[in-house]
Amino acid sequence: MSDEQIDGTTEPVRIKTHIWRPALLWVFAGFAVFAYAFDQLTKLWVTSTMVEGERIPVLPPLLHWYYIRNSGAAFSIGENVTWVFTIIMAAVSVVILFQLRRLGSAWWALALGLLLGGALGNLTDRLFREPSFAMGHVVDFIQFPNFAIFNIADSAVVSGVAIICLLTLRGIGLDGSRQHAARPRTGMPRTDEDPGDV
Repeated sequence: MSDEQIDGTTEPVRIKTHIWRPALLWVFAGFAVFAYAFDQLTKLWVTSTMVEGERIPVLPPLLHWYYIRNSGAAFSIGENVTWVFTIIMAAVSVVILFQLRRLGSAWWALALGLLLGGALGNLTDRLFREPSFAMGHVVDFIQFPNFAIFNIADSAVVSGVAIICLLTLRGIGLDGSRQHAARPRTGMPRTDEDPGDV
């Protein structure tokens, strides 16, 4: 049955495109692994070549490496409840994996891959870095003027969320379907001379 209604009302029409599913899973896995590995390798580089609190100019005054360890979230929010962010990131990772069964879009695969890789990158810090298991402090080192200090995992998460917002605004669903507004049907052909348009 069509989504168009004969009483003059309209409902969205969803048009589903078909993409080879294994290819989408490879896109998802590839970006997740890339984001996670890039994050962990840069953190390893920072912790092995810098001392905490050290600041190195890269493109002054725009960009500096500034090594800090953050027990909270972005902008140092919730520094005293590190375990809450550990649970949140673990839950986000599980939800993303659960949603893969509906995956039908390459752009969604990219976005979810970045989101998972970033979440796992910071979750690894929470679980295995000092001071204790599930209470670890996240390594941050990228500093721009008048902005929070962050890392590659944060960048991946923000990029993934931004792509998801754009896909949602464009009406592209997780399953690859596209939402379009249906033209109302009144039982009579619609023409430019229709008096209802005057």
